[in-house]
Amino acid sequence: MDNAKIFLVFLGSGIGGLFRYGLSTIIYEHVQRPTFPWANLIINVSGSFLVGLLAELFETRFLVSPNIRVALITGVLAGYTTFSSFSLETLSLFRDGEIWRALLNAFGSVALGLGAAWLGVKLSHAF
Repeated sequence: MDNAKIFLVFLGSGIGGLFRYGLSTIIYEHVQRPTFPWANLIINVSGSFLVGLLAELFETRFLVSPNIRVALITGVLAGYTTFSSFSLETLSLFRDGEIWRALLNAFGSVALGLGAAWLGVKLSHAF
């Protein structure tokens, strides 16, 4: 493994996490008694938008070093939201004509993710 890339992912993830925390804090300062996870929705959608935008720009318009790409996409945006990685991978499957795999990834991730979260909550009651 490339130590420089590892460091860039580490640093970028921290920056992305700070962005996530800051934006969540700002959103919930303006939402009285939240009844919907607005911060997560906004972060997941904006992160997905940004990963799509940057990945496409880096692929088709701007030559950037692999280090910059890994720092921004794998580091900052993955630290900001892992949903962006899920979105890009699913979109890539659709682009490659792997419709069933894309649908399986989309629905499977959501259903299994919700199921795993539910199971984790239930398991936590045992402690």
